[in-house]
Amino acid sequence: MTTSEFKKLIRQGIPAVLPRIKPRDLTLNHAPKRKDILSGDEKKLAILNALRYFEKKHHALLSREFAEELKTYGRIYMYRFRPDYQIYARPITQYPSRCKQAAAIMHMLSNNLDYAVAQHPHELITYGGNGAVFQNWAQYLLTMKYLSEMSDEQTLVLYSGHPLGLFPSNKDAPRAVITNGMMIPNYSKPDDLERYNALGVTQYGQMTAGSFMYIGPQGIVHGTTLTILNAGRKFSRSAGAGLPGQVFVSAGLGGMSGAQPKAAKITGAIGVIAEINPKAIHTRHSQGWVDEVYTDLDKLIARVEKARKAKEALSIAYQGNIVDLWEKLAQQNIKIELGTDQTSLHNPWAGGYYPAGFTYEESNRMMAAEPERFRKEVQKSLIRQVKAINTLTAQGMYFFDYGNAFLLEAGRAGADVMGKNGKFRYASYVQDILGPLCFDYGFGPFRWVCTSADPKDLETTDTLALQVFEKMYKTAPKEIKQQLADNILWIREANKNKLVVGSQARILYADAEGRIKIAQAFNKAIRSKKLSAPVVLGRDHHDVSGTDSPYRETSNIYDGSQFTADMAVQNFAGDAFRGATWVSLHNGGGVGWGEVINGGFGLVLDGSADAERRLKSMLFWDVNNGIARRGWARNPEALFAIKREMKRSKKLQVTLPNLVNENLLNGLF
Repeated sequence: MTTSEFKKLIRQGIPAVLPRIKPRDLTLNHAPKRKDILSGDEKKLAILNALRYFEKKHHALLSREFAEELKTYGRIYMYRFRPDYQIYARPITQYPSRCKQAAAIMHMLSNNLDYAVAQHPHELITYGGNGAVFQNWAQYLLTMKYLSEMSDEQTLVLYSGHPLGLFPSNKDAPRAVITNGMMIPNYSKPDDLERYNALGVTQYGQMTAGSFMYIGPQGIVHGTTLTILNAGRKFSRSAGAGLPGQVFVSAGLGGMSGAQPKAAKITGAIGVIAEINPKAIHTRHSQGWVDEVYTDLDKLIARVEKARKAKEALSIAYQGNIVDLWEKLAQQNIKIELGTDQTSLHNPWAGGYYPAGFTYEESNRMMAAEPERFRKEVQKSLIRQVKAINTLTAQGMYFFDYGNAFLLEAGRAGADVMGKNGKFRYASYVQDILGPLCFDYGFGPFRWVCTSADPKDLETTDTLALQVFEKMYKTAPKEIKQQLADNILWIREANKNKLVVGSQARILYADAEGRIKIAQAFNKAIRSKKLSAPVVLGRDHHDVSGTDSPYRETSNIYDGSQFTADMAVQNFAGDAFRGATWVSLHNGGGVGWGEVINGGFGLVLDGSADAERRLKSMLFWDVNNGIARRGWARNPEALFAIKREMKRSKKLQVTLPNLVNENLLNGLF
């Protein structure tokens, strides 16, 4: 297909003539059948809702077709309307547009649906089992059409994937405002998601799926590398830049969890990751993110011991159930230094976790046909998994919750995860590691995407970012020198580690000073033609300020406010009027629907003075909002960071806490 033909199809939107029905591609990962939760009247309502996108003349045919989809898959995806062209992050000039910002958004959302990137691309799901870009293909087609028509004085409004329309605004307003899964609080339980998603009125946008900011598993590799590395330093008493001879065990090779084997190997450790879906293993192995695959646990353990003795950095996938792996390691008293779990337990009853004793196919059938039995089997498996983990931690392993609701769901299942104090016996990785070492100091997963789709541009941005960090390191206070040193090593070796899957993107943990200086360097390089096209800035919602989540991002806040969502909502609003190109706010992401509120942004750099103004204002707020909140919660690292920022930025005035001697409270109650 030529570029002009592609542009014509984008401008067409929903076709007037029905396209042919497409056969199901069995070589791709598909979403499992969803829970049959709607009543008969609600199923009629779901079809009425879906037909709204189409001319009346098509309703008779499509009503039968959509009814069959709902019966077969539990959702109406409108497979017929999936485009024939390949969806991937094309060079920005190949998208039809009236403004650069709109073309950049098309580049970003297309990456989220790339077959090499998305977990279930035909169901418009990017990662996490249910992290959706859109609910159906009509929404995709209409959104792309609107973006192709948008001027820089219009804003596209998206309600959970549904393009409400283009509204008049102004050049300083965001080009897109996105919300996903925003429910009345009393209607934000797991079954509510199943019901209202099946009705076609809401979706689970995860974090970067529904906000068009996913950059493949690289997006979590860096954070996972820092987590494993610092866990090894802190709890296995390792020193220096690596973890040779240490064994890291976890589960999950799908979307975000696919980062684990690569990250473990980067740290110098031996990573052993269980995955029950053979297609997910094949994807990671073919991409070079997994070195070796085993189905025999005895052979796997022998290989681990050989690598341990040689202090070989190695990534291994176990094709099987994680419960079987943990139980075998515990039974044979295998020394494991570090352990976690990154199955999608935010989505435990719909493909996020698979019970032991059943094949992948058997579990998928049980999930749809016998949901209560499936639930019980998952809970039995969680109890067994925790028992094996507890055995190994008693022998010295450090285990941490990876913010995927593992401890939450294991506790609900009745597993032995509670300590004597009534709290979880294992800390989350944010409580012990990323919170105090990174988030409280303002360091988080900053990212950028070269919309030229040219690897040479990415190499140039790597060089510019490295120069900024090396200069910062020379005068940095001792409190953040290690963070800068780890990131300098990361960016130096990023190209060698072959991290790119999909768009030409990079992630780097940076604070506000680093983000602003890197962005300024990029904007200057675009202006001087050292970079050939605009660069999109963004971040994971899993950041300093972007997410309120009491079991993950804000789990190291102990003043009671970890259960509030003011920070994330304020961040969304503040980014919108400080210069973001697009903003998003989501219910759910990470630990699950109803458990978290999170938001993100995209900011297009085009080399202009206007982009310079925007990046200074927006990036400063986007980080320091969270540091100020963490400081008010009395976190010492955040107090250090916000006091330092107030000295650097005279217009910044933050309310600081007066610290109290807690002994004064003894005997009061």
